[in-house]
Amino acid sequence: MSVAALLALAGQNLMLQALLIILGTFVLEDAATVLAAMNAQSGAIPIPLALGSLYVGIVLGDLGLYALGALSGKIPWLARWVPHDRRRQGRDWLEGRVFQVVFVSRFIPGARLPTYTACGFLHAGWRRFALAAVLATLVWTSLLFGVSLKVGELLMQYLGAWRWVGGIGFAIVVILLGHAAARLQEARR
Repeated sequence: MSVAALLALAGQNLMLQALLIILGTFVLEDAATVLAAMNAQSGAIPIPLALGSLYVGIVLGDLGLYALGALSGKIPWLARWVPHDRRRQGRDWLEGRVFQVVFVSRFIPGARLPTYTACGFLHAGWRRFALAAVLATLVWTSLLFGVSLKVGELLMQYLGAWRWVGGIGFAIVVILLGHAAARLQEARR
């Protein structure tokens, strides 16, 4: 069942709609953003609720990745993979850069998972991490949501009842572009 179908089932229950969007961000945040924007554009969900739910879900996911990294650093057999002096070097390097590293990684496809879990593993400053995650989410999600609103408007105008096919296609294109950008980034290294 798709996020759009679940949102339709939620009907006018705003709390259920918000919860479904939040949960959708844990699966595929860019696709959840596109689909939530299209639902908002069609009037199925209020724009502030859609955008606010996206912010909450994405930030919770980011903080969860940090927590996952921090917890993995407490598991002895995992902690042994990175010697204590290397962890200290990594933490020292991140000390003054955590905000910039976290903020920039939001915009680089494929960078969030390793960066955010590494920040947790190395016990980078949690407050700076959280602030960067929140601000980067506000910028990135607002941009993608705004573009998706416009695309949704065009799809409704030109595709009518078939707009969801176009919307799913647009979400797939966003995901594939992210993967292609990540591969290109990897090839450059």
